[in-house]
Amino acid sequence: MELQNIKRVYLIGIGGIGMSGLARYFKKRGCDVFGYDKTQTVLTSALIEEGIQISFNDSAEEVPAMFNLPDQQTLVIYTPAIPKDSKILNFFLRTHFTLKKRSEVLGIISKGMFTIAVAGTHGKTTTSSIIAHILKDSGYDCSAFLGGIASNYNSNFLLGNNNTLVVEADEYDRSFLTLHPDIAIVTSMDADHLDIYGDKDSLTRSFQLFASQLKQGGTLISRKGMDLKGGISYAANENADVQALNIQIKDGNFWFDFKNSSITIENIQFGLPGLHNIENSVAAIEVALILGIPVDKIKTALANFKGVKRRFEYVLRNEKHVYIDDYAHHPEELRACIGAVKSLYPHKKLTVIFQPHLFTRTQDFADGFAEVLSVADHLILLDIYPARELPIEGVNSEMILNRIPAGKKQICSKQETLDLIQSEMPELVLTVGAGDIDTLVKPLKNILENA
Repeated sequence: MELQNIKRVYLIGIGGIGMSGLARYFKKRGCDVFGYDKTQTVLTSALIEEGIQISFNDSAEEVPAMFNLPDQQTLVIYTPAIPKDSKILNFFLRTHFTLKKRSEVLGIISKGMFTIAVAGTHGKTTTSSIIAHILKDSGYDCSAFLGGIASNYNSNFLLGNNNTLVVEADEYDRSFLTLHPDIAIVTSMDADHLDIYGDKDSLTRSFQLFASQLKQGGTLISRKGMDLKGGISYAANENADVQALNIQIKDGNFWFDFKNSSITIENIQFGLPGLHNIENSVAAIEVALILGIPVDKIKTALANFKGVKRRFEYVLRNEKHVYIDDYAHHPEELRACIGAVKSLYPHKKLTVIFQPHLFTRTQDFADGFAEVLSVADHLILLDIYPARELPIEGVNSEMILNRIPAGKKQICSKQETLDLIQSEMPELVLTVGAGDIDTLVKPLKNILENA
């Protein structure tokens, strides 16, 4: 498919973080962009403000007349998360449009570009955002498709003036296998998406295949301990090819030294807390050095990196209350996030509000969730967010709650959660989850801010 011929684009599931990035890409190319999503969100509202037409009604009648017949100037993109019985999806199938998955289109866009692809069951959004920011801030430049809203740019899509592309390589549905990068980073390979892969070994093989798809002469950078052949290993406070040393916390910021086989960079300031984020930045620094970006520009970019929305995002921080919001939805992500909160605020009682994401993930990792969440002083569990899934009998938030030792723990609705916070006014609050828990962020901030 020749993308330069495309004049009209329709995206089914346009509100997804990856789909919305593609919508912005085609809009900036001058295309007429339309889409459907089942839910109106802050992100869809932003797309509408940018001139993209979105319907929230799954009906073939909502599809504009210009899409009545397929042609070479029209592209229809869908996300695998869209149900197979979607009326809009079936309209395009019935009228013989050629439909492309989001990952296929990303593969087409990246073809012919110098591609830096970041994969991993967690850490990929932050790492790809750090890399893109270093490249932008230093003047090297790049385009980027990110899995979150980069706070420095308030967008998940960045348009550059060169041939360099930074892209988040998503393992869900094996999407990342459409990419053939020049530089590949693998941040983690923990068991996840077992509804797709079946078992951990199958997931590992998929990551190994992704790593093998490097272009000739390309570079693999992976977290130490990954079951991958060759490449450069990285870690924090561990012996690896690339490492962070002398990690310290000063005034809420992390400081560390970077060391690889040829250079040591001292006194790097980085605002994102947690050892996992230090490791993410170490991988990003190595990429920047490979590209020849000067050390002083790397350090400046890291010091002014503002993070990614919903990735350890400070919603409120004053003398009475600290409120942090994070996208963590896997036990290992929660471990890293809660560990970072505890390291920064060791003397404050921690209230965690968690919304499990997917019935299958809850079923697969109930023990892991219970272990990690048991360190909270007060745990509030919301009901499972189903996303693309139908309920599984016997799988609910009580599966997690019942595995946690006695303590202050309970299951609440969203309104009950707000009422509870209003009454208790906890000093340290963390909301975590990948569903629609973000709808609680503003109300919780208002309650705590007006205490």
